[in-house]
Amino acid sequence: MFMAGKLANASGVALPEVMFWRQAVALPILLGYLGATGGLSRLKTRHIGKHAARAGLGMTGMFSNFAAVILLPLAESTTLNFAAPLFAVIIASLVMRDHVGPWRWTAVTFGFAGILVITQPGHAHIPLLGAIAGLVSAFLNATISFQIRDLGKTEEPVTVVFYFALFGTALMTLFLPFFITPHTSWQWFLLVMVGVTGTLGQLFMTSALRLGQVASVIIMDYSQIIWATLYGWLIWHYLPASSTWIGMPLVVMAGLVIAWREHVLAKRYAVTPADND
Repeated sequence: MFMAGKLANASGVALPEVMFWRQAVALPILLGYLGATGGLSRLKTRHIGKHAARAGLGMTGMFSNFAAVILLPLAESTTLNFAAPLFAVIIASLVMRDHVGPWRWTAVTFGFAGILVITQPGHAHIPLLGAIAGLVSAFLNATISFQIRDLGKTEEPVTVVFYFALFGTALMTLFLPFFITPHTSWQWFLLVMVGVTGTLGQLFMTSALRLGQVASVIIMDYSQIIWATLYGWLIWHYLPASSTWIGMPLVVMAGLVIAWREHVLAKRYAVTPADND
């Protein structure tokens, strides 16, 4: 999705329009699927306010995410987004009031150290605005994961994704008249690709968050670095800088430690609901 969005923007499609089609393409896909399976009744909800709040935060996160992808090389923007589990731990501790012990705090420390190595504040390798967009995106993605998990207690994944697409399309329609332009067939292909891949990816992620721990599910995103590096090399003839190769393992290992610790604590809590580290 992000590869197609980056190509679409580079070809002259404005970011707000990329975001519009990312959401608008999802609606007929979801309605077609529900109509064919006789499941339109699954869209009934008593939590329309929660869906609207999730969409507002989600569209802000999407803007930051696409902005980071546009401003930075694909591998670097993807790696910065891996800070989401680090922020998830901080949110769990400070907002959710969960007990977080030395294992996860140490992982958070090493993870942010890796981010500092990658971004090298003050150097031109990573534009400051792009680094900020990437970290804001990671923070919002972590926050949204808790929202999705809360909605998943009562809503089906397809319902969560549909209302995100519905509210997101309505929101971006307000901006569309200021940014829409005529497109070539190649640009239309990229915009449809953004919508289709984004919808499928979100359906799978929402289903995963409904079934697993937030930090454990987010860790699976790390496979993105393989595709981000491959796309960067094949399409933009770019390989990550040495600082990225040094900092990336720190960020990935931090996420792995957090996921492992979440798994251990979930199993321990299932046996006895006692405070753990």
